[in-house]
Amino acid sequence: MESLMQSGKRMGRQTLIFSNPGAVISSGAIVGPMEGRGPLRECFDKVLMDDTWGEDSWEKAERKMFEQAVRTAMDKVELKQGDVDCLLGGDLLNQIISANFAARELKLPFLGLYGACSTMAESLLIGGMLLDGGYANCVACIATSHFSTAERQYRNPLEMGGQTTPTAQRTVTGAGCSIAANANFSGSRIYRNVFITAGTIGKVIDLGITDANNMGAAMAPAAADTLAAHLSDTGRGVMDYDLVVTGDLGRFGSEMFIDLCRDSGIDLIGRHMDCGNVIFSRDQKVDCGGSGCGCSAVVLNAHLLERIEKGELRRIFFMATGALMSPTSSMQSESIPGIAHGVVLERK
Repeated sequence: MESLMQSGKRMGRQTLIFSNPGAVISSGAIVGPMEGRGPLRECFDKVLMDDTWGEDSWEKAERKMFEQAVRTAMDKVELKQGDVDCLLGGDLLNQIISANFAARELKLPFLGLYGACSTMAESLLIGGMLLDGGYANCVACIATSHFSTAERQYRNPLEMGGQTTPTAQRTVTGAGCSIAANANFSGSRIYRNVFITAGTIGKVIDLGITDANNMGAAMAPAAADTLAAHLSDTGRGVMDYDLVVTGDLGRFGSEMFIDLCRDSGIDLIGRHMDCGNVIFSRDQKVDCGGSGCGCSAVVLNAHLLERIEKGELRRIFFMATGALMSPTSSMQSESIPGIAHGVVLERK
């Protein structure tokens, strides 16, 4: 522990500083039909015409989205199978079956991750560590979710429908992949200026929320805790970032996040953006906005990376947020623990 701090790899208790920052060189983003009708419709690599994508189940369609998002990102920069040292990713299904079965087809060294909706940030955090430490030259970081597969873990059959509550969010059907490489990477790239310079590992925070239709409230305390830890560890303030990006809080969760930050002496002063609030438009009637592993993954890979590359954003703190629940814990009336991991993405 002490040697890490002395070598400049660690600041404070939870934050890692990458002295050899990995560069994000490519990305891929695939979304479902409803996401393709949202405000970011022009940004995605592929919009599905239907959410089965020619498969005979939603689960197989989600696996296909995961696989094809990775292949899309690799093809953009002409990467072959042997060029990617590690695949890092996950989804929301039991035993992360979408990621596992996609990895079977991709045939890449694979670390399956489960951080619920925080998985995209978790994958970038671990990918940044592998690149910084010299353990990998190129990594693929990905997360995926699907509205129908996630929903029918809790409400089956879906065809019965059901009235949603005002605090409910819609799980995004989408997969987003970032390809990151070390500074010595000599191949082609679509991004030349986006680097992973630091990351903050979140803690599990549980304030006793039990309503599975109000996951924004369950995740907001974890987001506030991780942001406070990051700013404390680094000695930075909100003004050092163009945006503090959360993944899946939605409208209600975002309001709660801002209030919790203010209570801790952190004023976000208009610099907060939640991916769940931008993936859908208000007239799409999705209650409090979007959620799911794919929410922050597709907004990052289809929209935010390009803004950093173009210089519209100089530095962001990308903090995906997850509700660590399952059908089993819900049936046992457990509360919903939250987690938020963050990475610093900046233009160099």
